[in-house]
Amino acid sequence: MTLAGKTAVVTGSNSGIGLGIVRELARAGADVLLNSFTDRDEDHALAAEIAQEFGVEARYVAADMSKADQCRALVEQAGACDILVNNAGIQHVAPIDEFPQEKWDAIIAINLSSAFHTTAAALPMMRKAGWGRVVNIASAHGLTASPYKSAYIAAKHGIVGLSKTTALECAGQGITCNAICPGYVLTPLVEAQIPDQMKAHNMDRDTVVKEVMLQRQPSKEFATTEQIGGTTVFLCSPAADQITGTTISVDGGWTAL
Repeated sequence: MTLAGKTAVVTGSNSGIGLGIVRELARAGADVLLNSFTDRDEDHALAAEIAQEFGVEARYVAADMSKADQCRALVEQAGACDILVNNAGIQHVAPIDEFPQEKWDAIIAINLSSAFHTTAAALPMMRKAGWGRVVNIASAHGLTASPYKSAYIAAKHGIVGLSKTTALECAGQGITCNAICPGYVLTPLVEAQIPDQMKAHNMDRDTVVKEVMLQRQPSKEFATTEQIGGTTVFLCSPAADQITGTTISVDGGWTAL
């Protein structure tokens, strides 16, 4: 399929899952706007590389997703927003009674509230165009839970609920909204954790991946950033015109347990 003529805004997209999504959208022909909170030469160079590789327009715009005004300004700076992918997120692990208040506030702001603000800014553009796709990157933890991740799980459950409400408000307008719920995805951040896990558990790489890191993922294989990107492209395709207000799990069977 082709997304030529469409403009996609992807938050938190200078690395990891977000970058994988940007690349697959660009491969499908969409112009892309990359984002993170940094404003480095390498961020802008990354956008230039994507533009050259896929023959699309690509820009990088710095914006702090913990700030409501910057979330909305990001979408406005895009000029057009046919596809909005809310991917930005952070994590902190601690028991509820020891969870730092500032960490809770930051996770809720970046992982949940930012999606509300960007969506609010994007919907008028989509309604004017008569077409739009909102794809929210939730998590297996948007459908289930684990100890010590209260803020992250609350935010990701909230993203699932926000996706349903957005879908209902936009039904019949040519706009869909869905949440993708990945399990463990092999990102550079996850890759960097493997050696430490090998040392901590005195296991080889294959064993620590399957028995420790992917203990809850029945396939015992990481999802890839390309797969999350491909799922996003599918949700933007005509085949997904009647898929809205739901979740798509890319978790190797995690939430089937």
